[in-house]
Amino acid sequence: MTVDAFAWRQVGRTALRVTQLGFGTATLGDIRVRVSEAQAAATIEAAWAAGVGYFDTAPWYGRTKSEHRLGQVLRGKPRESYVLSTKVGRVFHRPSQPMAGEDAWAGPLAFDLTFDYTRAGVIRSYEDSLQRLGVNTVDALLIHDLDAGYHGEDGVAARIDELDAGGGFAALADLKARGEIKAIGAGINVTGMIPRFLERFPLDMFIVAMPYTLLNQAALDGELQLCVEKGANVVIGAPFASGILAIGAREGATYGYRPAEDEVMTRARRIDEVCARHGVPLGAAALQFPFGHPAVASIIPGPNAPEQVRTNLAWMRHPIPGEMWAELKREGLIRADAPTP
Repeated sequence: MTVDAFAWRQVGRTALRVTQLGFGTATLGDIRVRVSEAQAAATIEAAWAAGVGYFDTAPWYGRTKSEHRLGQVLRGKPRESYVLSTKVGRVFHRPSQPMAGEDAWAGPLAFDLTFDYTRAGVIRSYEDSLQRLGVNTVDALLIHDLDAGYHGEDGVAARIDELDAGGGFAALADLKARGEIKAIGAGINVTGMIPRFLERFPLDMFIVAMPYTLLNQAALDGELQLCVEKGANVVIGAPFASGILAIGAREGATYGYRPAEDEVMTRARRIDEVCARHGVPLGAAALQFPFGHPAVASIIPGPNAPEQVRTNLAWMRHPIPGEMWAELKREGLIRADAPTP
């Protein structure tokens, strides 16, 4: 069985439709390694030409670099030929003093940030993104990185209150009501946040960055089912778990955007061995696995070269026998209750 990369899926109860294979652009913000302007443009061109119809970005990626790069290519394409999402929660501005270090990015632009989930912050972020992209519409806006990793547990509660009482979510709802955007979502890095969002806000979608991959199915513990019940769809934002499921358990492999630990390396190696017995590349299993769950509408791996785009397409088309998924379950390498394609 294979997954149709170019099939369009409706998101929640909205008018938004996305291709099952999308394109995540954190890599084009130079995460871990620098990518040249020419290579970034060629990668986006290759995806668009192949038929990828959904592109996701964020101001945070490369401290605005990813939006500039994506817009440079897409604004020359027919607007109806692609779907575009970006994110709110950080406002960028000129730094008050020279910036030291390069934080999460290998080659960021020299802009500083302020977290801001208020109405003013959301509108400023939205309008700044339009100008960086060079287009006057985006299809979806997502609340970005509202989790304890960035804010601490007390900070999360305060930021959710800011999003609510400060008018940030109301601003998003107004944009959707006026037809400026089609869907509202949130980017999720850890479990526990989907229920907290859905108890306060009627979101249409979530981008889930780590807790649902071949190596981790923690989101099965109620969160994905809650999305189904609430009519929200999920986009898997890190189907390769930030790298290891694309290249395998070898030197330099990353998991959760950090060097993979021995336990993860061992598990990935065992999964790869099962895949190999069935003639399936590890990357193909990683890309197709999430589509077993009815909440999942799309995956957005982050290629940084045209050949990676072509490899992802080949992996989506690679047939995977049901017996491979069954063996992974028998070996305890994926959860027994994980639905498979």
